[in-house]
Amino acid sequence: MKIIDLLRSGKPTYSFEFFPPRNFSSILELGINVGQLMKLSPSFISVTYGAGGSTQEASFDLTDYLQNKIGLTTMAHYTCINAQAAKVAKDLEHLSSINIENLILLRGDRPASADDQSVLKGDFQHASDLIRYASGTGKFCIGAAGYPEMHPESATREEDLRYLKYKVDQGADFIITQLFFDNNLYFDFVARARANGIETPIIPGIMPVTNFRQIRRFTQTCGASIPWQLEELLAPHQDHPDKTYQIGVDFAIKQCCELLSGGAPGLHFYTLNKSRATVDIFHALRGII
Repeated sequence: MKIIDLLRSGKPTYSFEFFPPRNFSSILELGINVGQLMKLSPSFISVTYGAGGSTQEASFDLTDYLQNKIGLTTMAHYTCINAQAAKVAKDLEHLSSINIENLILLRGDRPASADDQSVLKGDFQHASDLIRYASGTGKFCIGAAGYPEMHPESATREEDLRYLKYKVDQGADFIITQLFFDNNLYFDFVARARANGIETPIIPGIMPVTNFRQIRRFTQTCGASIPWQLEELLAPHQDHPDKTYQIGVDFAIKQCCELLSGGAPGLHFYTLNKSRATVDIFHALRGII
């Protein structure tokens, strides 16, 4: 099923992101966590794709398994940095051949060793180029990334929205946001998007805090922020995993309730291949929403 059809139904979607496991123990852990999350009957699952296609084979294999063996509606991430048109065409044909109807298309992070000249060697310079190409095939429902706090490479919020509008104009059917912890940022982002003619559904991306040091690294990398109120709660307990977990989950439950009450079309959980926090949040939401 295409994700845009799920979103048009008017019922909130619940979705989870996974990344391909890197070793045998990670494979076992992923299997356990997928099993736990399957019990929640998610609307769809997404599978990430490493920079420059560094995890391509594992990503495609996991996407195939979740879609065709487990029977979950699965969205494949695909990035275009340094990609040649012939390879992109082949990859998209492969994804279509394994019944993948849903893609989230991204430029992708520059490899640590890449300079501007190496990036320019690809046939696709921006996510919008890839979106236009994939949309032209007529085979896919396409998601794009949105940034409530602005993409780190954008000069202004206005410029950032222009780029987002261009991605929608090139064929993006829906938007999933970067993680954030202040719901005002999301609601403001949606309002500004609507004012700029972006009418596609905007799904908030949620990352429950289970490790304070880890989340601080993530936010520093992606340009997101941690509200001072949440940081004050977490900082004294960063060496106490159980307390950190409970604070993070309680905060995420409140965040999700407010988002859904405020009209968010669904929730997309960045699970980090773990199930416990998402399961606890989801059970709490079922008792509240």
